[in-house]
Amino acid sequence: MATEIDRAAALAALDERLRWLSAWTIHNANHLRPSRDGLKVGGHQASCASITAIMAVLYFHALRPQDKVAVKPHAGPVLHAIHYLLGQQTREQLQAFRSFGGAQSYPSRTKDRIPVDFSTGSVGLGVAVTAFASLVQDYLIAHNALAETDAGRMIALMGDAELDEGNIYECLIEAYKHDIRNCWWIVDYNRQSLDATTADRMFRRFDDIFATTGWRVVTLKSGRLQRAAFAEPGGEALEAWIDACPNADYAALTYNGGAAWRTRLTAELGGVPGIRELLARRDDAALQALMTNLGGHCIETLMAAFDGVTDERNTLFIAYTIKGQGLPFAGHKDNHAGLMTPTQIEGLRASLGIAPGEEWEPWAGLGDNSAAALRAFVGQSALARARAARPAATVAVPALPTPEGAEQSTQAAFGKILFELAKGGSALAERIVTTSPDVTVSTNLGAWVNQRGLFRRRDHPDVFRANNIPSPQKWAATGTGQHIELGIAEHNLFLMLAAAGLSGPLFGHRLLPAGTVYDPFIARGLDVLNYACYQDARFLLVATPSGLTLGPEGGAHQSINTPLIGMGQPGLTAFEPAFADELAAMMAWAFGHMQADDGGSVYLRLSTRAVAQVARADDGWREGALAGGYWLRPPAPGARLALVASGALMPEALAAWQALNTEEPGTGLLNVTSPDLLHRGWSAAQAARWTAGTRPQAQVEALLDPLAADARLVTLIDGSPAALSWLGGVRGQRVAPLGVDRFGQTGDLPDLYRTYRLDVEAVLDAAAELYG
Repeated sequence: MATEIDRAAALAALDERLRWLSAWTIHNANHLRPSRDGLKVGGHQASCASITAIMAVLYFHALRPQDKVAVKPHAGPVLHAIHYLLGQQTREQLQAFRSFGGAQSYPSRTKDRIPVDFSTGSVGLGVAVTAFASLVQDYLIAHNALAETDAGRMIALMGDAELDEGNIYECLIEAYKHDIRNCWWIVDYNRQSLDATTADRMFRRFDDIFATTGWRVVTLKSGRLQRAAFAEPGGEALEAWIDACPNADYAALTYNGGAAWRTRLTAELGGVPGIRELLARRDDAALQALMTNLGGHCIETLMAAFDGVTDERNTLFIAYTIKGQGLPFAGHKDNHAGLMTPTQIEGLRASLGIAPGEEWEPWAGLGDNSAAALRAFVGQSALARARAARPAATVAVPALPTPEGAEQSTQAAFGKILFELAKGGSALAERIVTTSPDVTVSTNLGAWVNQRGLFRRRDHPDVFRANNIPSPQKWAATGTGQHIELGIAEHNLFLMLAAAGLSGPLFGHRLLPAGTVYDPFIARGLDVLNYACYQDARFLLVATPSGLTLGPEGGAHQSINTPLIGMGQPGLTAFEPAFADELAAMMAWAFGHMQADDGGSVYLRLSTRAVAQVARADDGWREGALAGGYWLRPPAPGARLALVASGALMPEALAAWQALNTEEPGTGLLNVTSPDLLHRGWSAAQAARWTAGTRPQAQVEALLDPLAADARLVTLIDGSPAALSWLGGVRGQRVAPLGVDRFGQTGDLPDLYRTYRLDVEAVLDAAAELYG
């Protein structure tokens, strides 16, 4: 077993090794690999170099198997280098960094071949998701799905510029409300972003901001060499000078080197007793090493800091670093996207004793004995000895009953379906966890919460009920509750869904999260929705109410382009049901799809409008509804006209169909339950001729087959008309698209539908115009 001194030396060697491998990987991609398009590949050598010591100590000393890490995006090459040393990454992947099929630019759960806990790349989100992962871990512990002794730390490695992102502070507030624990956020405080040097005055406030929300703040400013110098005569003055030195000045002096430090310190501190002697005891190289020996680069300092936190309290480590540490452009203001020249990389290679042609060898330049010792050290790390997680078990999904009622809205039906689930004791009901950003009642989740309760790590009684104040909401909060109530912040909703939707791969226990939000406010959290889908988190997004049909609420609350979001978002299948039985079928399908190997997340666009339910002769509609559409009123063979409608406007479509059939018998009414699935299937069918050599018939083509080749289509949706107007391109048919392409306003439905041409008269006019 390595001694503590040996351990520090080994970690220092790994710091050096990670700096080299990350820099060489990026150099190879930009200078050695043939370029076919002439574009710069990039890769952020300086951002990697500033964090290698932190990651060496974290991954090979402090990390435990149950800990999860979100790595700052620009440190992706360092993460690949770590797994290369662990034998979990291949040389071929590193050589293909940022090329097709190779190691990704930023850590990716779904596209990288190495273990990645959280995808990062959208700045700040990889940080914030760790707080919600901590909340999910506490939920699993409280529900006896995870042992307290297996609780891990949720760790985020971030660049200091990520603290400019607003989602960090929305997250901090929500995390404080839910009393999360076991979070470590480690700031690589290199004080340089893409365009500028970080403002000095802000980091004097972060201590207060985090402390206010209960975090411990550990600042690692000085390394071992600096602390020793501070103890020498004149050292106190040197420490005070460093503390007061502006970030930009410190970076510039670092770039200019030891002679520049000597000139500046002599000019400003030369009269202080002991300073001249302190400087004279060090040549320029030693002075440069002293002045850049910040806490984030000092192995002993980092080890002590990580070892010193043994409790569950959330901790922010502010580790001072130099951007580009150990590289020729360390401290240069333009080094963020800068690349070392071939001459510079050759100088670095030579300084490490790596022979030409051995650049990819993991332990090159160390000598046989040192290489064997370091390889053994890495092999003893917790990560090297960790066992692969077992896949989470699949939960059976029973048939979901259709709520009774001659007239129902899909939003109300959603609440009734969940309520019936809540009353039962199925395994499915036990795995569902709901969440909402302060719209639980108005999105019809109240009955579910009454049955299943709010989740809190510490019990909170229902004060209103205890004081005999009548309310339909009976919301005591306990550790066994299954609803996580959030504040009004859509970013937090989608981060919560992302974290809960990764519970299976992260913690080995599958949850089936369902989140509700007002449909227009999907746009507020769209970046996070995309982030969640990118890392294949599995969840059910229920967005309601939607469209102009919201009526008196007005334009600010009336969604327009959300059907297009549903169509365009990878990893998300969007449905817009018109009837309660469709919704029940979609929800059952969704809970299965969320668990399938080739599955994903699901988005339901619902409405508050109560519509008359249709009588069904049989279940023949069900397969089509789950595939994207079916003929609610089948057309006659060779029909010259068809109406196509989605969701809440089905009553108008039915009334118009009835009127048209008196003049144009055989007109059909196509109920499109998922423009997303129909369009995706059509695109896939067209692409198959190149990928599979055959061209299958798409679902939408089969649906339109009964119509005459020159048949006209009138499409109707309470949203962007583009969501359905593309149907004309399937067979080259003329389309009259009806929908909403401008902001709404307050009003009742007759006025709004008339003004925005969504009513029966608009449908009839559009049909007449097609044949005019």
